[in-house]
Formats: sequence, structure tokens, C-alpha cells
Amino acid sequence: MSAAEIRTLLDYHYWARDRLLEAVEALDAATFTAPRESSFSSIRDTLAHTCLAELVWYSRWQGRPPSSFPALDQFADAASLRTAWRELEEQVRAFIEPMSDADMTRVVHYRMFSGAEAASPIGQMVQHLVNHASYHRGQVTTMLRQAGAKPAKSMDLITFYREVPR
Repeated sequence: MSAAEIRTLLDYHYWARDRLLEAVEALDAATFTAPRESSFSSIRDTLAHTCLAELVWYSRWQGRPPSSFPALDQFADAASLRTAWRELEEQVRAFIEPMSDADMTRVVHYRMFSGAEAASPIGQMVQHLVNHASYHRGQVTTMLRQAGAKPAKSMDLITFYREVPR
């Protein structure tokens, strides 16, 4: 995948994130943190996991892989999560923006939380980051519906292509 295509995927990723956070910011604190049946125990924890997983990947790209996954309960509300995620977005974009097609094939070596060694090309890691977030956005959408809240506007990739001029 070309560097331009990777940057477009990141554009989509943050566009979809913002749509979901807009819906989540309408929740009260109790609904945001209420126990839910899903991969993670609440809307907050699912979103925090998605953001913090992105931070883990970014840290690996920087040669500073964390030894454990950050705490999910560090965000009191959706606004604090949005602030942290936007700061991370700036860092991710600054890292990816100058990259060429060849840079996307550069392999990064890192240690997984299990202790096992791993290595992946940067382009594949970004694709994974976007795909991983899409998976969890779907879970949050289900949790919003279960809570009786209004779900986010469409976050489909084709909607992004239709709505965001390139």
C-alpha cells in the first residue's frame, strides 16, 4: 500500500473517531462508565483501549515500546479522552506524513507484552491500527444502542470517501 493510501486510511480513522466521540460526548458519566457486555467492560474502557493501543503502536515506532498496557480508567470523561487522542493524532500524523512508499515497508522490531519478539512493516502496522479501531467502533455503537443512546453518524469507509473531498 502506498504512503498516500496509508495517509488516507489515517484520515478516515480520525474522521470516524471524531464521529463516534461526538455521540459519546452526549452521554452522562454513569452511562459512559456503566458495565457492558463486550470485549471491554464499558464504553469508556473500549474507547480508552482503542486510543491507548494506538499509543502503544506509536511508541513502538519511536523505539520506546511499553512493557505493559496503559490503564484504561485514566479518562474521567469523553472530553479528556478526546484531548489525549487528538494530541496523539498530531504525533502520529507528524511521524507518518513525511514517509515515502519505501518508508512504509520499513520493518520495526519490537517486543510484545507477552515478551515475544515481533517485527512488522510500518504500513501494515498502520493498517492494523485502523482496522483495530473499526472493530471497536462497532462495539461502541452496539453499546450505545444498548444504553438507549443515539449512535454516531455513519462511520463507513465509503461514507468517508463520499463526504470528504480528496
